[in-house]
Amino acid sequence: MSQAIIIGAGIGGLAAAIRLARQGIDAEIYEASDKAGGKISERFVDGFRFDAGPSLLTMPELVFELLDDDLRFSVNKPEIITQYFYPDGTQVSAFSDVAKLTAEIESKLKVPAGRVNGYLKKTAKVYNLTSDLFIFGSFHRLKNLMNLKALKTLLNFRKLQAFKSLHEFNARELGDKRLVQMFDRYATYNGSNPYQTPATLSVISHLEHSMGAFIPEKGMFQITDSLMKQALRLGVKFHFGQPVRKVETESGKVTGAWTDSGFVPADMVVSDVDIHQFYSSLLPDKRRLAKITREERSSSALIFYWGMKGEFPEVGIHNIFFSGDYREEFRHLFKLKKVYFDPTIYIYISSKYNHADAPVGCENWFVMINAPSDAGQNWAEIIEKSRLNILEKLERMLGRTFANQIVTEEILSPPEICKQTGSVNGSIYGSSSNSRYSSFNRHANFRKDIKGLYFVGGSVHPGGGIPLCLSSAKIVDGLVKEQVLNIEILK
Repeated sequence: MSQAIIIGAGIGGLAAAIRLARQGIDAEIYEASDKAGGKISERFVDGFRFDAGPSLLTMPELVFELLDDDLRFSVNKPEIITQYFYPDGTQVSAFSDVAKLTAEIESKLKVPAGRVNGYLKKTAKVYNLTSDLFIFGSFHRLKNLMNLKALKTLLNFRKLQAFKSLHEFNARELGDKRLVQMFDRYATYNGSNPYQTPATLSVISHLEHSMGAFIPEKGMFQITDSLMKQALRLGVKFHFGQPVRKVETESGKVTGAWTDSGFVPADMVVSDVDIHQFYSSLLPDKRRLAKITREERSSSALIFYWGMKGEFPEVGIHNIFFSGDYREEFRHLFKLKKVYFDPTIYIYISSKYNHADAPVGCENWFVMINAPSDAGQNWAEIIEKSRLNILEKLERMLGRTFANQIVTEEILSPPEICKQTGSVNGSIYGSSSNSRYSSFNRHANFRKDIKGLYFVGGSVHPGGGIPLCLSSAKIVDGLVKEQVLNIEILK
């Protein structure tokens, strides 16, 4: 039986282990921390439960196809995906039903429903042209570029909007600056700047509005919990608190990995750690590390987990309070490496649908603002100022005070994100997508020159976020099947 070592028990590592185990491969996961899930984790604070990281699920079928029927869980499709609050007092409800969404936009922002539908159709076309090659396949392999689907994508390259920024595309197609800001926000789903990232990323809004946004019945950690149960059922072995220190190769082939307990032989290694960390410590490679280091890092986040006394009907499950100057906010994040004084605020309240997540008469507020990656900033000072700015902004936009309603608090900053998840500098998605070439620059899911070495997770192809991390494991599954069949992998 083939032996596989998976480095890291994030969602990419869990999915890879499940898929390899189903191939009959003996899979073992080595995880530096004491728990699985990576960024999809949870916190318990004084009777409150918080989803610590991601808060919305798209493409749930990528999770369900990994699970036996009895491990699949229910997902809720909220009537309103997000409540948007603007500095001018405008409020827009982003309904999950597209007809209701376009009617709401027409009513509140005076943008014709037909114009919004036209935009969504264009984003659907971008998705249909790119998904097979850029999401579910590896364009790093020659054979994947030599088929009719790839040819169709290349022939329609102009329709991918790769030469416009997301903001330019949105401004042209949508007009109203508030609606443009709503759809510019999707650049943050992979830690990027809408004024730089290519408009191809408009596919993210397609996933959310046209394909559906969901919340697991018991919270996002239910994804991790179900995947771990599935892995254990298939015989995957977990080694928590045992980081891999070095990957060993010989004559262009993986031979195993070193842990604190010694050498573990293996036929293949699947890395689910930040690719920067991989080449700086696990398999040192100055040339590859230099290339990755030159790429601009994605943004990070500053998160306040607030246990709130009281119930607040003026906010929903997902809420966005926009900055008055979005362009300046992103200039601060990526150019100045600072947190903007008027940040866009995201608030997620899972107790709105899962009442067990907060004590009776209370709510659990996950309050997040965009933050730059860690570059040695004074985070204690940033946290103090940001907390005041957030509370002042919420008071101004909602017309009431909130500071005295906070009964418990925990904080997660970029340095802590780095420490807890291994994301270098706290950059949640590895490299940003602030270049038209970003997708092509992401590390492949394999190494042509080292047989048996594979990569999954948000810092490699196809990118960050739950669906793409799961897709990376699916790509590796196909590559391993070919290796087992002794089919040569071409780059």
